[in-house]
Amino acid sequence: MMMSSCSSISNNRVTLLVVVSLMLSALTVVVQGEDPYLFFTWNVTYGTLSPLGVPQQVILINGEFPGPNINCSSNNNIVVNVFNGLDEPLLFTWNGIQQRKNSWQEGMPGTNCPILPGTNYTYHFQVKDQIGSYFYYPTTAMHKAAGGYGGLRVNSRLLIPVPFADPEDDYTVLAGDWYTKTHSALKKLLDSGRSLGRPDGILINGKSGTTKDEPEPVVFTMLPGKTYRYRICNVGLKNSINIRIQGHTLKLVEIEGSHTVQNVYESLDVHLGQCYSVLVTADQQEPNKDYYMVASTRFTKSVLTTTAIIRYANGKGKGGPASPALTEAPIGWAWSLNQFRTFRWNLTASAARPNPQGSYHYGQINITRTIKLVNSAGTVDDKLRYAINAVSHVDPQTPLKLAEYYGITDKVFKYDIIKDEPPPTSSDDKITIAPNVLNATFRTFIEIIFENHEKSVQSWHLDGHSFFPVAIEPGTWSPEKRKNYNLLDAVSRHTIHVYPNSWAAIMTTFDNAGMWSVRSTALERQYLGQQLYISVLSPARSLRDEYNLPDNSLLCGLVKDMPMPQPYSIGG
Repeated sequence: MMMSSCSSISNNRVTLLVVVSLMLSALTVVVQGEDPYLFFTWNVTYGTLSPLGVPQQVILINGEFPGPNINCSSNNNIVVNVFNGLDEPLLFTWNGIQQRKNSWQEGMPGTNCPILPGTNYTYHFQVKDQIGSYFYYPTTAMHKAAGGYGGLRVNSRLLIPVPFADPEDDYTVLAGDWYTKTHSALKKLLDSGRSLGRPDGILINGKSGTTKDEPEPVVFTMLPGKTYRYRICNVGLKNSINIRIQGHTLKLVEIEGSHTVQNVYESLDVHLGQCYSVLVTADQQEPNKDYYMVASTRFTKSVLTTTAIIRYANGKGKGGPASPALTEAPIGWAWSLNQFRTFRWNLTASAARPNPQGSYHYGQINITRTIKLVNSAGTVDDKLRYAINAVSHVDPQTPLKLAEYYGITDKVFKYDIIKDEPPPTSSDDKITIAPNVLNATFRTFIEIIFENHEKSVQSWHLDGHSFFPVAIEPGTWSPEKRKNYNLLDAVSRHTIHVYPNSWAAIMTTFDNAGMWSVRSTALERQYLGQQLYISVLSPARSLRDEYNLPDNSLLCGLVKDMPMPQPYSIGG
């Protein structure tokens, strides 16, 4: 009997071990089957630096300005734990990352409650198949004017080829205009009804050439004969810039997540919020000499210019410093418009699935709705405001997306206070200040016209989607202008610029449920109302279309103490 009992116990142990082993194997399969995770911890603080030679307060991430690069691959899960060491509420957005089904991670005042001082919040999002060049930045108050921005690159997985050989190295170039006033001082100016005026200089990766306090400029090192990738983003506040490198050409290979036809340029206009990838070959006959990368403002009466150094490895500038004779940027916007028209989608390049980029035939889809948006400047109560179709957006205390999710939109905002056609005139006394939210039907193909009647170049960004910029032309838009559209190989992207007294047309499918910002990328104009949100609701209320509110979401405003709504389910 004892032996039988021992045998029974032994068999039970074997069975238990087998079950545990199978469970562990299943667990391993689940873990291995999930896309990789990248974890980041950010301590956001103030610091004192002299980007333009004048000590000023800047925003640092882990002590760095600009902030650390996020270097990931397609489908990676990104987890960023942000500790707010500032004395003001804080949010970050991930400019160009589409946040599929997940506008909860968008980091805009219309989608998220801010991270309060002395607290932390963890963003968790997936970059999906968006191979390309992006950046992040703070969206609260005027924080971007103090820094807090950094590069975000999404690399191709090994199995997905890109249409060029692997470069020797890959550099991020964050360039843009800059003010020596603190972000608080700039905010005070805008709150008082005044404009910011002209910026004080240009920065490349947080520096401006060589100054007394920054004796060493930004240096990019190249080996003779090798080719390098430069991801150039305009992270500035007000102006378009032109980028060029002495003695070297720029081969364009990618714009905001799309591979392009590989044209070669002497210089590139990069408008606010835009990111371009170029290949540069170290092919000069004087490899011991330095060369300047030059960034200068475009379409401004007085041109601001700064430089970084291109240095051939082992040369160390022994052959002499870079030539002080800087080539000037082109003049006028006709040149810039012609350059834009040369940008073409590479229809033969693989996409991330893989399949050809151009397999989506946007030119053959029927347009279901046309929205025409006209920007304007005016005053309300003697204070400067900017508007879209005569409405100047203001963020309510309860984020728009939370109000929608909790079913209290009637207490926070009204949908469609602007129409698809702008009013006949947008005179100063007709600007209305209110939350500006448009309703869009899920999965409809929409044409948006941006019409600019002002004297400055406008630049626009759309969250949650990419779109096809099918035309930019002088004058005003009318339906017969569609005959001039590029319906074959417009570059799929998320920003578009509009020249003075001109219009731009884009096409997109609103297939990503959520609350999405359409905004001016000029910080002053955005802060003073030139933005709106597009609500894309799935009628099925299904997890197949949109994720539920994350468990760690911050709550504020009217929803702070409300009971949780009924969550979405797979079946809707």
